[in-house]
Amino acid sequence: MPDKGNMKLQNTIKMENQEKNEVLSRAVKAGKRTYFFDVKSTRSEELYLTITESKRKFNEETGTFFYEKHKIFLYKEDFEKFQNALSGVIDFIQTGKVPEETMFEPSSRENDGRVDVDFDNLDMTL
Repeated sequence: MPDKGNMKLQNTIKMENQEKNEVLSRAVKAGKRTYFFDVKSTRSEELYLTITESKRKFNEETGTFFYEKHKIFLYKEDFEKFQNALSGVIDFIQTGKVPEETMFEPSSRENDGRVDVDFDNLDMTL
């Protein structure tokens, strides 16, 4: 017979994840840090990735622990560039071989009709 308390906790966690639009989550413990890889969904049901670094620290003034967090939001259209750059720099760390600059350039199939606009250079005078 299933434990009703455990089932209730699992349902609560599942509902909390749905409220946060979490689809999948994985944690990687690395020394004093934990990295969270969370796949989330937008309102239009497009998936994106958040990578969170969490580090436990001690506040000497209050005498309590807290978690310092840093997040990266990564969207589908950037996966290839991010993966290429990450692979290149990891390979450099492991082998000392400098990655080709082309690893960091957008692929030719990336032009989806969007235009990059530098808002600092817009003339806003009327």
